[in-house]
Amino acid sequence: MERVVEMMTFAKVVQMKSFSAAARELATSKSLISKQISALESSLGVRLLNRTTRSMSLTESGAAFYEHCARIAHAIEEAEQTVTQLQAAPRGVLKITTPVIFASLQLAPALQTFLKRYDQVQIDLDTTDRVVDLVEEGFDLAIRITGSPHPTMVARKIASVRWATCASPAYLKRHGTPRTPQELLQHQCLVYQGVPAPHSGWRYQVGGKHVTLPVSGRCRVNSSEVMLQMALNGMGIVLFPTYVLGAHLKKGRLVQILSDFEARSDSSLYATYMPTRYMQPKVRAFIDHLIEHFGPEPDWDRF
Repeated sequence: MERVVEMMTFAKVVQMKSFSAAARELATSKSLISKQISALESSLGVRLLNRTTRSMSLTESGAAFYEHCARIAHAIEEAEQTVTQLQAAPRGVLKITTPVIFASLQLAPALQTFLKRYDQVQIDLDTTDRVVDLVEEGFDLAIRITGSPHPTMVARKIASVRWATCASPAYLKRHGTPRTPQELLQHQCLVYQGVPAPHSGWRYQVGGKHVTLPVSGRCRVNSSEVMLQMALNGMGIVLFPTYVLGAHLKKGRLVQILSDFEARSDSSLYATYMPTRYMQPKVRAFIDHLIEHFGPEPDWDRF
């Protein structure tokens, strides 16, 4: 690294044609400039500059070496400018990971308006229901639905997440409507399995207390989208966030049950990212955009 500094100093001296002018440009002393050039010549074993009290000129070796130093100095300046530009305005590739069904139902419209707003940003979107290691897999941020964000991550709340217990009108007509969470134990419940690992049951507030029920059914599925379709087809009862169910509840394809019992009240939608002193503008802009897009009461809760 010290050699690179000396090479950049040498390039600046040649460019300015003066030790004094180079010192002013680099905000340092003429004596330090002289020491850096002498150290460079000593390490290379050649004289780079012919200098007297009145003039300075390049030696043959100095002229050849300057071409390389000038290219390196220019490349470093360009790199610095690139970083400065990236920090000044949202630009570059934004790598995001998010649950599959949230991406398809809710995130896609938000991405469309974000990309119109910031035309210098590109999106790399990975949709998966597994928990991704942001550092190891090179993601800028993750959209997570959780009640307890990982303590090593920065988590900014985007919106609250309500959960609703639902079934199709056809299922309720055949099997009846549960009136209490405990009655779910006598019904066919569609249970999620896979990564992340499922909770041990469905959680409700009953009489001011949290109750976890070991619901079961004939179908266990590792795809939220498949579970939703099965519920629409009358195959069982589901417990899903309202961002999944909202449109179907509005149109009557699904019916909310147990609305007097709050389910999984600890969940929220978070944007999570690694802590860093210099937050990239593209990350900040995207999080701000999501908060603005979904608002204090997301559209999916208006049913």
